[in-house]
Amino acid sequence: PPSRPSRSISDKPCRVRAIGIGVSTGGPRALNRLVPALPRDLGVPVFIVQHMPELFTRYLASGLAEKAALPVAEAQGGETVQPGEIWVAPGGYHLRVVRKDQRVVTKISQDAPVHSCRPAVDPLFRSLAEVYGAGALAVILTGMGQDGCDGAEAVALAGGRVLAQDRDSSVVWGMPGFVAREGFADEIVSIDRMAAAIMSRVRSDPRGPAGGFWDSAGGW
Repeated sequence: PPSRPSRSISDKPCRVRAIGIGVSTGGPRALNRLVPALPRDLGVPVFIVQHMPELFTRYLASGLAEKAALPVAEAQGGETVQPGEIWVAPGGYHLRVVRKDQRVVTKISQDAPVHSCRPAVDPLFRSLAEVYGAGALAVILTGMGQDGCDGAEAVALAGGRVLAQDRDSSVVWGMPGFVAREGFADEIVSIDRMAAAIMSRVRSDPRGPAGGFWDSAGGW
């Protein structure tokens, strides 16, 4: 496989500050296995882009909220990002995070579709790389096409980490397959092991998140 892209900063461990999840075909099933497995003390915000039209994303968020240990809601734009919250991109809108004063806030827009999708994964992942740098963790799950690949590259080049779902547990190994073949994935993981893989990265970082002070502008 292609070699891992050169990082813009060193490979020294960096605490995870935010998690982005991108998913398409087979997504609701994958998310319903992953999200409830994330613990209440996760300690970092999570952002989800699922390729879905308007209204369906609202139902997805409410369904996940019923099962998850963490609060889950559809983003409306302008929410101040806090640790331990899960935000779902609304159908018909891209979801990004941006800095505003001393905060990080959600931003939704009806910019042109990316890979014929809105919401698309690439805008979210790129914004995580810009705001959180090496503290970004990108997770790419089952889905058709290659949305998320460019964003995964942005995260990797910023020094962040990338996880991809494996072929056997994916309904369609398109999106994670592209990320894996391009060499952007640090690990390829089954959906049943994905929560543990995420937590191993969140908890193995030597400076946090446990025991630190959360700064909504980007870290502890």
